Amino acid sequence: MPHAIPDEMHTHQPPEAAPPARLLRLPEVIARVGLRRSAIYQRMSEGRFPRSRSLGPKCAVWVEAEIDEWIRAVSRMQT
Repeated sequence: MPHAIPDEMHTHQPPEAAPPARLLRLPEVIARVGLRRSAIYQRMSEGRFPRSRSLGPKCAVWVEAEIDEWIRAVSRMQT
């Protein structure tokens, strides 16, 4: 007869799981990147800023990780 294995041994989780993805609304994106709405949309149309996602007719959001990566890329640029 096989030995019983406690349930806690079956629930292995990685030691450092990534936090869940967050979605940012425009006011938070503006606050994080220091650009105005028009500059954000202009750069999006030029492919120089992360694209927004539509959650409905009047609801646009950005993926936080993409905004964070854009900020890191801008900070690495030489002036």
